[in-house]
Amino acid sequence: MVSKEEVLEVLKNVEDPELAMSIVDLGLIYRVDVKDKSIEVDFTLTYPGCPAEDLIRRDMTETLRDAFGLVDIVATTVWSPMWGPERMSEEARVVLGYPI
Repeated sequence: MVSKEEVLEVLKNVEDPELAMSIVDLGLIYRVDVKDKSIEVDFTLTYPGCPAEDLIRRDMTETLRDAFGLVDIVATTVWSPMWGPERMSEEARVVLGYPI
């Protein structure tokens, strides 16, 4: 069975197309739930109305399917709690000029 940590590691290959950084490092992944033959991921965006939402969802779904061979991937956009730069990894904050 696939672990949450393995899912997050694979999702590091999915980039926010506007920031060219991993969605994991940006802190956009809120929840990962792995079941027998499915993976559910709750994610957010840096701001409501972000035009990259569909692209990020598609990239996540395709990347997870390719990595694990699972057909049932559910990626859901959530807005609570709202995203903030404190959710980013230290490396991402440095690259984007946020204080550590």
